[in-house]
Amino acid sequence: MTKTHKTKTLLPYSGILIIGGLLLLLHAGKIDPFMLLLSELIVIFGYVAAVIDFKEKRIPNNIILAMLAAWIIAITPYLFLNTNAAISLLIDSALGFAIGGGMFLLVYIISRKSIGGGDVKFMAAAGLFLGYNGVLPTILCGSILAALAGLTLIIMKKITRKDTIPLAPFLYAGILITVFLR
Repeated sequence: MTKTHKTKTLLPYSGILIIGGLLLLLHAGKIDPFMLLLSELIVIFGYVAAVIDFKEKRIPNNIILAMLAAWIIAITPYLFLNTNAAISLLIDSALGFAIGGGMFLLVYIISRKSIGGGDVKFMAAAGLFLGYNGVLPTILCGSILAALAGLTLIIMKKITRKDTIPLAPFLYAGILITVFLR
């Protein structure tokens, strides 16, 4: 692999540093450090999923597994350091997981797979990080942005009604809106 190819491959991921830095600047000292860590992690994983989905129109399972592993690794010490808050967070995260994954699974089934299975798994995993208060605004914002983009592309005759667009970039925009407005 040439140096130019490596640079082109890594360039999209450099945005994580900028977005993560902005999040730290805005929220440092204002929210619980653990919640800031979870916010940083979902920003990072969401960015990677959005870039891959945009390029390949799929979200690999290894991204979802990495999200789940990172959440488990992050929350484990919190259980020992602040047990009461961690138990509350576990309940909140479980609800976020169920709502995010459940809503997308329902759409997946009803729409006869018009959204991808990766999107279902991604929103379930994102729900762990966002909790039930964060997953609903994320889904709402991401869905509205995806619908507007799809309609715009149809009107401009860039795609037809039967074509698909990657959903993760719009869900990521919803994640950013939700995380930055917390």
